[in-house]
Amino acid sequence: MKANQAQVLRLLKTARGQLDGIIKMVEEDRYCMDISTQVMATQSLLGKVNRQILHAHIQGCVQEAFEQGTQKEKLEEIEAVLDKILR
Repeated sequence: MKANQAQVLRLLKTARGQLDGIIKMVEEDRYCMDISTQVMATQSLLGKVNRQILHAHIQGCVQEAFEQGTQKEKLEEIEAVLDKILR
């Protein structure tokens, strides 16, 4: 992985903590909108992690593929990820 591993792990652990908090909120039958707000915050954090990983992939793996003339496969990977993101 080309992304900053320490930063990605920190963000993922934060998201894990948020998920644990959401689970506890559901178990405690907390207010729906409070739970929804926390779910959206966690989704946002995971989106940030994914953007960092994809940015590093483009700047690293894809750039290397272009330099080596093997970019077709990497471009197809990016296209597939974009299809998933834009659903």
